[in-house]
Amino acid sequence: MKSDQLIEIAKIHIAKSGYEGASLSTIASDVGIKKQSIYSHFKSKEELFLQAFQDAVEKELLFVKRFLEDDEDISLKDLLNQFIKEYLERCQKNTNTSFYIRSSFFPPVQLRELIIKETYKYLDQLEDLIESLFEQQYAVDSKAAAIAFLTLLDGLFVEFLYGTSERLKERTEKSLLVYWQGIRAMKGEF
Repeated sequence: MKSDQLIEIAKIHIAKSGYEGASLSTIASDVGIKKQSIYSHFKSKEELFLQAFQDAVEKELLFVKRFLEDDEDISLKDLLNQFIKEYLERCQKNTNTSFYIRSSFFPPVQLRELIIKETYKYLDQLEDLIESLFEQQYAVDSKAAAIAFLTLLDGLFVEFLYGTSERLKERTEKSLLVYWQGIRAMKGEF
């Protein structure tokens, strides 16, 4: 039980302050234990972070799968547009998502390779899901459409991290407009 609490509290602090800024003492205090007690659950801050990151990846993938599978009755365009908007909203309101995004973009130096490896596993699964949706609904190069979609999403994550909500909203709307024009062109609809 305490391990799960430590992971969730660590996510909150790392999402807010980054790995370097998150204090084990503060995390322990928020859980109601002493800092030394953390070490009965995790060998180090790095191990706690890695467990939190792996947990976050699993939860993000579960969100994605549920979101993309639950809305089979709407068009792919509407589904993916809603997905981007929902995901960006999660970045702002969901600790797990904000932790995942921050940790993926700004991993601790000593854990960079591990985090990149885990992030690519997540992105590969996300790409496969998007590609599968295109294969089912659009007569286009589904791999290219999925890669372009994820590249668009990455750009919006960067705007989320560095920009304002107004800039993010404008870039989301304009990017999706151009993306779908490109998909229509791939289908020969121009």
